[in-house]
Amino acid sequence: MQSPLPVRDGVNATRLRLPDEGPWTTAMDYMMHRWGHIDPQGIEDRFAAGEIVGEGGVPLDRRTRLEDHTFIWYYRTLPTETRLPVELSILHQNEHLLVVDKPHFLPTTPGGTYIQESALVRLRNQLNLPDLIPMHRLDRMTAGILLLSTNPETRGRYQVLFEKRQVQKEYECVAAAKPSAGHAAVEFPAVVRNRMTKSRSYLLAEVIDGEPNAETRIDLLRTFDAGTPDGGHPAAASPAAGRHGGTAAHHNPARRRGLYRLEPHSGKTHQLRVHMASLGLGILHDAFYPELLDKAPDDYTKPLQLLARGIRFVDPITGKPVEYRSRLELSEAR
Repeated sequence: MQSPLPVRDGVNATRLRLPDEGPWTTAMDYMMHRWGHIDPQGIEDRFAAGEIVGEGGVPLDRRTRLEDHTFIWYYRTLPTETRLPVELSILHQNEHLLVVDKPHFLPTTPGGTYIQESALVRLRNQLNLPDLIPMHRLDRMTAGILLLSTNPETRGRYQVLFEKRQVQKEYECVAAAKPSAGHAAVEFPAVVRNRMTKSRSYLLAEVIDGEPNAETRIDLLRTFDAGTPDGGHPAAASPAAGRHGGTAAHHNPARRRGLYRLEPHSGKTHQLRVHMASLGLGILHDAFYPELLDKAPDDYTKPLQLLARGIRFVDPITGKPVEYRSRLELSEAR
């Protein structure tokens, strides 16, 4: 349903559905029931100023009956946010699409404690594009290619591509080179299929019995030793390591890592993280899988080692194949 209020400061107006019946006589009574314990005077002031509207943009007042409107819209009071120390890079822009490299730690869309500090709101404000809408989403901790629609008139033609799975996505991640204890050896390329579900009320996605609805093709691109400065060619052991009987990093299997290519054929929440963990190859710096760690402040020196490397499809406007590639690199993919 189209909001009668325009985007303001990069943020859409909030839509609220009013109940069909209840102990409330007016729309203001219901809002007081929901949020009066937080800011009762603010709610009264908004109704008095006509800042809360119904269908067609009709302003409501404190006497508007509950049954007069099914939906109402209003602007939230936004909290002050500390700017995240990460930046977006614009890779491509035309009259239909915007393609950006989203950094780790920045959410795709507003939600929870991140409103202004989301890729969508930042870009709307930076580029003065209030109609900007993401065509898909990346987890807050995942970096890489993100497509957004700049044109409401052609948006549907791109949305159909995603709905019909006519968009091919490629990711990269860093994990251990060999599965953890208790998991079988993996022969690559491997395909993981299972049935996944994710509740809004629970942080983790779960694998359940039933017909598979999630599939990922996983391939090992190369292996390398953790902490080495180059791409898989570790330096020789230092003299000090030899004197003290130490083992060079490249002789320690526990420090051997792999760079993997992931090609999802579905788009379930946390799918890639769950599928890697199911092989005993949990993605480096993943605080959710295979084990949920205690919540801690973001450590910008240890981003989740998952990158949306590329996306390709046949552009519905030009009819030509297109591919967009991230210019970012995983910090642990040495």
